[in-house]
Amino acid sequence: MNSDSKRIAICPGSFDPITLGHLNIIRRSAQIFDEVVVCIMQNSTKTSPMFSIDERVEMVRRAIVRYPNVRVDTASILLAEYARQFKHAVIVKGLRAASDFEYEFQMNLINKKINPELETMFLTSSEKYTFLSSSVVREMAMYGADLTGLVPVELIPDIEKKAKLWRKT
Repeated sequence: MNSDSKRIAICPGSFDPITLGHLNIIRRSAQIFDEVVVCIMQNSTKTSPMFSIDERVEMVRRAIVRYPNVRVDTASILLAEYARQFKHAVIVKGLRAASDFEYEFQMNLINKKINPELETMFLTSSEKYTFLSSSVVREMAMYGADLTGLVPVELIPDIEKKAKLWRKT
């Protein structure tokens, strides 16, 4: 299959930190698409992320190592503009609840206005991850709660260390 006919998915997010819910969507996308780009977006509405962009890239790389058709990238531009570099890319967004759909549907319409060729595919979250978000993980980590079953096990020490540093500030 040549690169023009490759089916490419972009899974965007802040991934601060990446959760098992994110990985569930990434894994399922990797089964559907030839290539998946996990794009760590610089979110202008999030003023103080727990992890730097470089830390998040490294953590996502460690979490996706078992998926050969998945890679990580970063972008500080609008998602619709970022997607222009790929021929026929599809944005893949995970939905946990109806409120996610309302927001993501609105974002889809905005993205289509900017980049009319861009399509978005919604995957519903697996039931066991419907409550899970990066902000929930950060909050639990700040209080020293057990993160098992919420984030990749290999990332737990990094998250706990960072939360401990945050608690001191």
